[in-house]
Amino acid sequence: MSVLLIAEVLEGQLNKDSTAKALTAAVQLGDVDVLCASSGCGDAAAELAGLQGVTKVLCANDAAYEHAVAEPMAALVVSLAEKYEHIVFPATTSGKNIAPRVAALLDVMVISEVMEVKGANEFVRPIYAGNAIQTVTTADAKKVMTIRTASFDNAADGGSAAIEEIAAVACDTPVAWVSNEVQKSDRPELTSSSVIVSGGRGVGSEEDFKLIETLADKLGAAIGASRAAVDAGFAPNDQQVGQTGKIVAPQLYIAVGISGAIQHLAGMKDSKVIVAINKDEDAPIFQVADYGLVADLFDAVPEMTAALE
Repeated sequence: MSVLLIAEVLEGQLNKDSTAKALTAAVQLGDVDVLCASSGCGDAAAELAGLQGVTKVLCANDAAYEHAVAEPMAALVVSLAEKYEHIVFPATTSGKNIAPRVAALLDVMVISEVMEVKGANEFVRPIYAGNAIQTVTTADAKKVMTIRTASFDNAADGGSAAIEEIAAVACDTPVAWVSNEVQKSDRPELTSSSVIVSGGRGVGSEEDFKLIETLADKLGAAIGASRAAVDAGFAPNDQQVGQTGKIVAPQLYIAVGISGAIQHLAGMKDSKVIVAINKDEDAPIFQVADYGLVADLFDAVPEMTAALE
């Protein structure tokens, strides 16, 4: 069986983490060709060719795809779809934007957030904020899906796939990219960091959220936040972890002052080791934590930070 994986490439830069994890899922379905579409994406295509499991890289080097706008990207993917049984996207903001449009144009359903591949037509995905796991079987001739990257490991380097240049295709939908505002940070990126320190409503204020930042700096960690903390203005919304935020699965997740609403748990419960600090011993976060500390965070976090000096 043949699989087309759409790589996450923005402004010529490859998001290797999300793409390599989606590749791990895709290789379970058959031979994988990877679409690399952006302007100036030659280096990204070469990087993709070096991943184990890639059969061929299709490189569409064109300004129309520089910002992964859904309409031209969908037109390109649909133009290639005839040769493929499975069309796979990482479940990133970009992938979630393009995949439903591709599925609609192909008149098939989209299978979102795949966390396990059981067969060519059978997939496992979470529903109800991760409180239930659903097995989906499809009879569609073409399967369009997004892969929950937190559920898969990175594909290894060491491949030597061929790179084929392909032309851009016309897009009938009149859209144009205008601008993109991205918050810059020197800290590790949330979805790819191996250590995350997250704060919740219990932190109390934006000023006190500096406790979280200081601890994260000592650990070389990314900073996360619950929706309650974001809504209260303690942290920017690009740090939100949860069902309506980012899905993460680091080696270590430290939850500080987070009660553990199901929407937040849906975004972090696949973390390898979960540490929870909360003064409420009945907080739901302790049900998923590997290590729980019932304590006042304003005492515990400074002590942890000092111990790391």
